[in-house]
Amino acid sequence: MNRERLLDTFCELVQIDSETGEEREICDRLKEKFAALGCDVYEDDTMQTTGHGAGNLFATLPAVAGFETAPRLLFTCHMDTVKPGKNIKPRLDEDGYLRSDGTTILASDDKAGLTALLEALQVLREQKRAHGALQLVITVGEESGLIGAKAIDPSLLQADYGYAFDANGPVGEIIVAGPAQAKIHAVVHGKAAHAGVNPEDGISAIQVAARAIGKMPLGRIDAETTANIGKFVGGGETNIVCDRLALFAEARSHSPQKLERQLESMERALRETAAQHGANCEFEAEIVYPGFQFDEQDAVVQLATSAVERIGRNAQWVKSGGGSDANIFNGHGVPTLNLAIGYEQIHTTSEQMPFAELMKTTELVLAIVEEATNRCIETRNN
Repeated sequence: MNRERLLDTFCELVQIDSETGEEREICDRLKEKFAALGCDVYEDDTMQTTGHGAGNLFATLPAVAGFETAPRLLFTCHMDTVKPGKNIKPRLDEDGYLRSDGTTILASDDKAGLTALLEALQVLREQKRAHGALQLVITVGEESGLIGAKAIDPSLLQADYGYAFDANGPVGEIIVAGPAQAKIHAVVHGKAAHAGVNPEDGISAIQVAARAIGKMPLGRIDAETTANIGKFVGGGETNIVCDRLALFAEARSHSPQKLERQLESMERALRETAAQHGANCEFEAEIVYPGFQFDEQDAVVQLATSAVERIGRNAQWVKSGGGSDANIFNGHGVPTLNLAIGYEQIHTTSEQMPFAELMKTTELVLAIVEEATNRCIETRNN
């Protein structure tokens, strides 16, 4: 790879403001870059439904002649960032870390992934390397709840295996499992009364909700399951017994059965407590993304493991407690892993990216392509 070009590309991308919802400029720049590298580029029309500044970007590089039967690969990153992500001033420090000036994030989540993909395509083009069909899907709105990936038309995905470059940890860690997540919205209806004159005639929705939460299993439920209350919304003047409170929460699990049981226990605690105090409640739970789980026997894992070993790292198979676009692509039928790319302290102004890991990520992209190509050659020879 070209070290200076890699650094220049990273610094160029992070200086393009693209906080989630405001992806227009970065999308247009990426269109230009992918087209210049020989890709067929398409932006979908999901911005009409997501309300974000751009649609998801699809860049396709056809297979080199003779390698059409190689496994079709999907590489994915997201183009949006968290806040504060405007007017980023990147620098490469003497210790080998890329950092901002400390007033903003660095945006290595996920522009490090984007940089590695772009450099890998440059290398494939310059060195005329053989490869099968490659599809790069660059999403909007990952940071606002995977909104871009959720809106994708699954029929546009044309791949046998998928790899997301969007996980912390050193290059070589392979996220082989991610939990499903459910979002919970509940409303407690109490009864208003004057808090000083006749509070006994009221039913405080706040008290009911608090007592119900005290009965809920929360936090780390077991090795596979977590649950959390995010916020309350309700109440008003202190002289009025609160008669309505909205509650927002989540639950996650690697086990669909455990997730269902967790949701049932949270709903039961709320409904039983409300009934005991003469209140009533509404409870809605929605699975916002599916879970996924692979083992070392799955082809998508074997290919990634071989690629990691090819670049001189030891593959580490990891179960994640968080979600990513990989969850969505798995739900759409493309076996997809999330791969660690080395960024550190993301979503903070202390974010940093080891430049050595950015180079290793680029090596990993190329190694995955090479492993897929070798499988084509082995099949042909057999």
